[in-house]
Amino acid sequence: MSGINDYKHFFPIDGIQKVCDLFEKQLRSDKEADLALFSIIVGAVENNLTNIKIGDKDVNLHSNNFVKMKFPCIEWDEVRSLHERFVNLMRTGVDAKLLSGAYATRDLVKKVADVVWNSLTRSYYKDRAHLQSIYSFLTGNKLDCFGVAFAVTAGCQVLGKQDVHLALSEDHAWVVFGQDGKETAEVTWHGKGNEDKRGRSVGDGVSARSWLYVAGKPVVCTRVMELAALVSSINTTLTQTVDVHEVAQMQHKLLWLLYDSGYLDAYPMALGNLADLDDYMKVPNITKENNTTSSTDDISNVQMDNTQRPDVAGLYAQAIKSAKTYYDDRHVYPYTLQGGYYHRQKMYKEAFHAWASAGDVIRHYNYSRDDEEIYKEFAEIANELIPQLMKAESSGHSARSILKDPECFASLLRFYDGICKWEEGSQTPILHIGWAKPLVSTISKFDAEVRAQVYIVCRPDSGEVLEHQEPDGEKKETTENGNELKSNNSENAEMTVREQLTAAVNSRPRVTLYSHKMAALKPLLLAERLNTHALQLQLTAQSQLQRPQVPTKRRDDEDQNACFPTARAKRARRER
Repeated sequence: MSGINDYKHFFPIDGIQKVCDLFEKQLRSDKEADLALFSIIVGAVENNLTNIKIGDKDVNLHSNNFVKMKFPCIEWDEVRSLHERFVNLMRTGVDAKLLSGAYATRDLVKKVADVVWNSLTRSYYKDRAHLQSIYSFLTGNKLDCFGVAFAVTAGCQVLGKQDVHLALSEDHAWVVFGQDGKETAEVTWHGKGNEDKRGRSVGDGVSARSWLYVAGKPVVCTRVMELAALVSSINTTLTQTVDVHEVAQMQHKLLWLLYDSGYLDAYPMALGNLADLDDYMKVPNITKENNTTSSTDDISNVQMDNTQRPDVAGLYAQAIKSAKTYYDDRHVYPYTLQGGYYHRQKMYKEAFHAWASAGDVIRHYNYSRDDEEIYKEFAEIANELIPQLMKAESSGHSARSILKDPECFASLLRFYDGICKWEEGSQTPILHIGWAKPLVSTISKFDAEVRAQVYIVCRPDSGEVLEHQEPDGEKKETTENGNELKSNNSENAEMTVREQLTAAVNSRPRVTLYSHKMAALKPLLLAERLNTHALQLQLTAQSQLQRPQVPTKRRDDEDQNACFPTARAKRARRER
């Protein structure tokens, strides 16, 4: 790509602003972004700042959330040399016969994926940080799942096939190609040794109701959105609890630059990552002993068009709105990210509502071993965060603030109902005793009079929801903070006139239970005295109820889907 010389004057890159200037030039250009070039530059900065032995740093990592590093000096000759290596690898590794025609073919996409795959080390890397860039590929022969898909997309671009684009679910990546991007192809793996899946269509995964493929509603990137995916995939971590300030600051500024240009509007995960960063970067000081000021001092609150940027809560709400607008509300992370934010702010009622909305989304899927990452997300919420906050709320002078609120109880029922519905029809149970004990303990903290105020409608046999429709004619409304409120037209149809009048007078919160497990628990949930033993027994009983028309997986497919690396930058469990 001879156009890379247009960026030579930005070198040496020795500060965050130069990286931002380079991106800004590209966003204002009418030329297509060179994915390999930008991935090499961003990867060089990230890897140089994070590839330092902990013992080499004069800092107490146990008392800091992030550390400051000296920004590396990225030279033009190094970047040009690496770029030429990537171009030569693609051009020499792919037979010219595969390049005929206006659009890429499945054989070409598979061959490019083979070239990338065969250049990697034989070791298996799962959830390892800082392996998502072409810089990592060229300097260490290592890539994670996202990195392989990005490298294949960049490789096809080098070969002149501009129809090949990146497709992203919440934890996987593949490519689309052909006229109007109608064709799909796996180019990376789901588990160890599954390279033989490269080149296959992703249709089987979609039809299998797998969360991995978000019901056929992935983020299909344009070329600029692929730059946004590159930025969103940046991993700022040095250890599990410590971030490198310069990497976080670079990612923060680049995401705002892309946001201001409108390239994150249809990218819920990037909006969520920006919100996380914006919240995290508002920590008052980085390290007081170094007399460093807040990292947000040089971040403006005004966009390029002089309109006000949204605050953190607004960004989370916008991520949810994006998922609803563009992806039929089939993405889970916008809700769990928002719930995590409300939890950190001690806005527990709002957190319960966000988590309940996440449960509403996950109930549309069948649980499988492909769901490892979202399983861990729900397990943390259900078995760590909720029990911790319930324990805090049930003691002390400020106790009972949420335990007397029936709406909080209704949200918890929605959350657990979503998990139970996710379990139904799946080959692997979810609610073992490790889930059941915290669930029962949480429910038991609500008094009988609070539980009795919730009107519960059970619809476990309502059937599957058609695409683009809400169950049973329900309509959705959205509050200012992006949370979803459901009208109760379908529920009212199930109520007698007396019940409707009573509910209207008392403003009783209503919740619809779609899982058989939770529906069967209704009498126990509303009983004056909870039978905790009976609750645990019913929750841990493996459901034999199967969803209608669930495709049967072949044994070899099940074995191949044992595990998979992540397609997004892992969010560190930030201890604040």
